[in-house]
Amino acid sequence: MYLEPKVLLHFRFVVFVNIYLRVKIVSNELIIDVSPSHVEIALLENKKLVELNRESSDLKFAVGDIYLAKVKKIMPGLNAAFVDVGYEKDAFLHYLDLGPQFQTLNKFLKQASSKKIRLTNELRIQPEPDIQKDGKITDVLKTGQTILVQIAKEPISTKGPRLTSELSVAGRNMVLIPFSNKISVSQKIESTEEKSRLKKLVQSICPKNYGVIVRTAAEGKRVAELDPELRRLVTKFENAVIKLDKQVAPSLILGELDRTIGMIRDLYNPDFSNIFVNNEEIAAEIKEYVGTIDSEKKKVVKYYNGKLPILEHFGIDKQIKASFGKTVSFRSGAYLIIEHTEAFHVIDVNSGNRSKTGDQESNALEVNLAAAEEIASQLRLRDMGGIIVIDFIDMHGNENRQKVFEKMKEAMASDRTKHNILPLSKFCLMQITRQRVRQEMAIETAEICPVCKGSGKVTPTLLFIEEIEQKVRYIFEELHKQKLTIKLHPFVGAFLTRGFPSKALKWRWKYHRRVRIEEINAMSFLDSKFYDENNEEIIF
Repeated sequence: MYLEPKVLLHFRFVVFVNIYLRVKIVSNELIIDVSPSHVEIALLENKKLVELNRESSDLKFAVGDIYLAKVKKIMPGLNAAFVDVGYEKDAFLHYLDLGPQFQTLNKFLKQASSKKIRLTNELRIQPEPDIQKDGKITDVLKTGQTILVQIAKEPISTKGPRLTSELSVAGRNMVLIPFSNKISVSQKIESTEEKSRLKKLVQSICPKNYGVIVRTAAEGKRVAELDPELRRLVTKFENAVIKLDKQVAPSLILGELDRTIGMIRDLYNPDFSNIFVNNEEIAAEIKEYVGTIDSEKKKVVKYYNGKLPILEHFGIDKQIKASFGKTVSFRSGAYLIIEHTEAFHVIDVNSGNRSKTGDQESNALEVNLAAAEEIASQLRLRDMGGIIVIDFIDMHGNENRQKVFEKMKEAMASDRTKHNILPLSKFCLMQITRQRVRQEMAIETAEICPVCKGSGKVTPTLLFIEEIEQKVRYIFEELHKQKLTIKLHPFVGAFLTRGFPSKALKWRWKYHRRVRIEEINAMSFLDSKFYDENNEEIIF
């Protein structure tokens, strides 16, 4: 059958559109903001912010850090001990977190501290019998004893860190467990044949007295990729404990990787299309690390040196402001109210002022299904942990409650954090437990009025530019700075830079110093920040 060119072109276009609509194209990107005080990593899926990680550059007592610690107090009633790791509050160590090989670890610590043991690629130490599962803390620990521990949960609220003595060293494809002989494979790998293959492979290369947990990322990997990583993990552990004889408790023995690389290790996915970093040195480190995983993927790591802050350039600042408030809108006027208490989090689903077409039951189901998707996104984005109680809109049909339950499980399937979801009760309440190992991501979206500074009294706006001029004079004449960057709202920035000669140009002529004006959309009107030549903020 012959088709005219125009008809054929139209036919091809229709086919392409149908295929495009059927295929869900996902574009994953990582945006990394590195500053002197913190590192912020944003995960975008199709330009939407789905995960945000923020850590202080000098963070201590992070999950995975191994410490030489001292037992401060034994609590027989709790079957636990309080341990000094150097934090302002004593850390908590329960008997069940000692690990079955605690006596072997304790024996190793004594020998390593007195240099009676020589480290090689194998831990040359005779294993001790496992401690009893139903034993007592007083059987194995005493006050003043020195022990090796690892941070299992970071300090949260008024609580100190939670500890474990079952040490582990995490890599991309596997987790090394010293003083263990067990090889286990991630349950997320579904193929029984692949699990068996990986287990046999790791058993053939694993040194004596070391155990391994094979992570999901190892699926399909060969010995040429896994063996070098295993050796690196063993070397990393041995290089840390070889100095035990020179350490005094409490002290850090082995810190996690560089915070940025550590977060990349857990977040990285081969499907990433771009990784943007605003620090050239960190970008080079990430490129090298990604190269060890997949040499062809090094090109996705790119250094960002644009004029706008990286989070503003990619529209992340705006999404943060919209997503971290107490009230979160999600569809057709419906919204969530998110409250936090000491014991748990409460999420209330409201239909808002959406138009009510059809019966109440179908409307409630529609809103609840959409709310389930948004709630799953919010839990991941805010890293909310512990107990979460969700008050969905009332539905009378059991089949509708089951649909919302199934939708929530589907929406949270991509959440890497361990969680458990219970079905809706007859009152349409749902309970979720989500593992909490660090402080919840809390960002204050409400801003203090830049005009009155929260006092409720307004100074004459006429004097704002005069105040800026006084600060510029003070910075150049009193502090003797060589360069100055002023960050302002675009409206104010426009006033200072437009026209000839502009205010900024006059300052440059007067002080013979470089003055740069940066217009930041995220800043409040009549707010200003000043930075010197070293990009350090000048506080007034």
